[in-house]
Amino acid sequence: MKQLIVMGNPRVAQAFVDYMAVLKIECQLAPADQGVAVFLMDEQYLEKAEYELKQFIENPNDEKYLAASWTVADSRKAKFSYGGKGLVKSAFFAHAGPVTLAVLLISAVVYLFMNIGFERYLMLNLTIPPQLSMLASDQFWRVVTPIFLHFSVIHIVFNGLWWWQLGGEIERQLGSSKLLLITLVAAVIPNVAQLLATGPYFGGLSGVVYALLGYCWFTGWLRPQAGLQLSPAIVGFMLVWLVIGFMDVVGPSTANLAHLFGLFVGCAQALLDKFFGKQQPN
Repeated sequence: MKQLIVMGNPRVAQAFVDYMAVLKIECQLAPADQGVAVFLMDEQYLEKAEYELKQFIENPNDEKYLAASWTVADSRKAKFSYGGKGLVKSAFFAHAGPVTLAVLLISAVVYLFMNIGFERYLMLNLTIPPQLSMLASDQFWRVVTPIFLHFSVIHIVFNGLWWWQLGGEIERQLGSSKLLLITLVAAVIPNVAQLLATGPYFGGLSGVVYALLGYCWFTGWLRPQAGLQLSPAIVGFMLVWLVIGFMDVVGPSTANLAHLFGLFVGCAQALLDKFFGKQQPN
């Protein structure tokens, strides 16, 4: 599946999708920030789809596009909503792949159980032991699981929104395996760094979020063809927030080293992908 274009008018986008259906090339619509995105479902038709898209953009009012909409109107596999409350739900799921959704779900479930009487049990079993030498061989996962611990509504909502935005974008553009790899490395290294600095009582997705930030930031710079771009305003805001954390303005409980090491992990992964990975996104 590959995104071809984002159009401001959903009905115009639907006309293109209908015409492609007449050509036996499946495309689908999904909500996007600036309108609706058109996705090509089978990339073997990419060259043909890009040619037809260019022709469509030059003359979207051509009669053949109107005729195509009449032809396929009753046989569309998917009905796209042009508005209403379902649009928000559609946009949420369109932006998030299985890894993005799984991490959000696990974090939400853990937060729920922490607030109905299981906080002590979860802290004992999901945090890293005070000394790494105490980590039993059958509990290796505990170097990862602190990312699912959140301690307030603001904490989980803030981290969850950034995870959905950045993680969802990486998963859509580069696939689930890439997001999973970055997440695991960005959980282990920052978590161990934070443990050595402050002890085991910390948690949250923020270290991973900073890794995703660093990855999107450097990848947009090093490999713009990968489709990952962040505005300078977002990067600047997150870097300022990182510095503020070290100033203890927002409280000493902030996992500052996890943030810093997460950023390093993300930037390093982007560099590795540039020089040792595939030069084109999947």
